Amino acid sequence: MPDIAAIQSALAEHKIDAWLFYDILHRDPIAYRVLGLDHALAKRRWFYMIPAKGAPRKLVHRIEAGALDSLPGEKMVYAAAGELEKNLKKLIGRAKKVAMQYSPNNQIPYISLVDAGTVELISAQGCKVVSSADLVQQFEAVWSPAQLESHRIAGRAIDTITEAAFTEAARRVRAKEIFTEYDLQQWMFAQFRANGVVSDSAPIVAVGPHSGDPHYEPMPQGSAQVREGDLLLLDVWGKTAAPGSVYYDITWVGYLGAKVPAKYAKIFTIVRDARDAAVDFVLKNVKAGRAIEGWQVDRAARDVIRRAGYADRFVHRTGHNIGQEVHGTGANMDNLETRDVRRVIPRTCFSVEPGIYLPEFGIRSEVDVYVADGRAEVTGPAQTGILPLLQ
Repeated sequence: MPDIAAIQSALAEHKIDAWLFYDILHRDPIAYRVLGLDHALAKRRWFYMIPAKGAPRKLVHRIEAGALDSLPGEKMVYAAAGELEKNLKKLIGRAKKVAMQYSPNNQIPYISLVDAGTVELISAQGCKVVSSADLVQQFEAVWSPAQLESHRIAGRAIDTITEAAFTEAARRVRAKEIFTEYDLQQWMFAQFRANGVVSDSAPIVAVGPHSGDPHYEPMPQGSAQVREGDLLLLDVWGKTAAPGSVYYDITWVGYLGAKVPAKYAKIFTIVRDARDAAVDFVLKNVKAGRAIEGWQVDRAARDVIRRAGYADRFVHRTGHNIGQEVHGTGANMDNLETRDVRRVIPRTCFSVEPGIYLPEFGIRSEVDVYVADGRAEVTGPAQTGILPLLQ
C-alpha cells in the first residue's frame, strides 16, 4: 500500500498537482514497487492518479476491472477508446502539472518508461507532463534501516567471497591447473549460493584484454584461460534473499604474480585517486550540509583521470544508484552519458567506480557510498593497491 499522505506532501513540496501512474504489459516496474502492487492484470491500460490534494482515482479496463482493487480511491472503467478519453478527462480533472515516469530527451533512461504516445495522450487533456524522477528517488531509492543492514550483511559475504576467489585463482595457478575466467566465475557463483547471496547475474571475471571491457561477460566457450602473470579483475554484486534487500557492488583487481608490474600499478594509482577524489567530495559536502548533484561527483573523479591524460579511456559514468536492483532509480554519478542533475538525498546509496580501459588491459576500482543525514560513508573496504597474489 503506498503512503498516500507522504506522496501528497512531496507533490506539494515540488509544486506538482498529481503523480499519474500508468502501465500496460508490466512495462513499468517502478509503478508496481511504489504502489506496492504485488500483481495486477495489465493486458489493458490502467491509470492510477494520486493528486496533491484529495483522494486518489483509478481508471481500468472493464475486463480487468479488479486490477487496482488493492489501492484506495474512486474507480472508473472504460472499454471503447472514446470511453477511455472521456474518463481520462475526469481522472485528471483540473490538474495542470502531472508527473509521470518520463524524462525529457530521455536524459534519465531508468525513469523514462512511459511511451511518447501516452505522454501525448495525457498532455492532450490540458495538462503538462513533467518528470517523476525526483519523486521516484524519494519513494523508491531511499533505504529503510532494514535495507541498510541487508546491504551490510551482503557486503560482508561478498567481501569474503571476493577475497576467497583471488586465493582460489592463485591456488589453481600454483597447482598449474588449466582453468578459465568462466570456471572461476562459476566457482564464485557457487559461493554465492552457499552463503545466501543472490544476484541478477554472475560476477565479472576478466583477465588481459577482457579486463578492458567494462561489461565483459565470461561465457562457457570463448573465455580466456587464467595464467600466471595475468591481471585479474573481479566485479561482484549481490544481495541477501530477504524481501526488499538491496545490493552491494564492488570491483577489485589482483595480479597473478609476486610483484605488480609498473604499467599496472601506474594506472591503478590514477583510478584509485579518481575514486578517492569523488568519495572525498561527497564526504566533505555532506558533512558541511551542502547539496550535491550526481554530475558533480562524476566530475570530481573524471577531472583526475583527465589531468592524467586518459580522459578518452574513461568511457562510462562514475557511478550508479544502488537499490533492490543493482542499477537503481536514484541519482547516478554521471556527467558523461547524461548530466544527472538530481540531488543526492539522504538514505540513498551509490557506487563510485572510475576506470581506465586500454587495449591490452583495464582497471576499475569500485566502492559503495551511503549517504545518511549529515554524513556519508564508504560501506566496505577500499582497495589501495593491486593485490600481488603469488607472494
